[in-house]
Amino acid sequence: MLEIRLNCENCNKDLPYDSSDAMICSFECTFCAACVVDVLHNVCPNCGGGFERRPIRPAEKLVQYPPQKDRYFRPVKMEQFVPLRNLNSSILASNR
Repeated sequence: MLEIRLNCENCNKDLPYDSSDAMICSFECTFCAACVVDVLHNVCPNCGGGFERRPIRPAEKLVQYPPQKDRYFRPVKMEQFVPLRNLNSSILASNR
């Protein structure tokens, strides 16, 4: 079951459960589309994988399966991330 995290880990932008702007990696690290494209270049700073749009949970399932309440706000430390980004950004996410 997806946690449905409600904010971008990098810029802290709100990403409600029905946001079409939320992107996740295979470990559910959650970022907004702008950070994924402009800052991360489709490379997760935590695992090195790529991102996909987070699916929208049907509203009728939210009572039984609510979104995560905790916010994950860990801005990317660019000096540590740039080598990983440079290594992986030219490789298709499916080949990493």
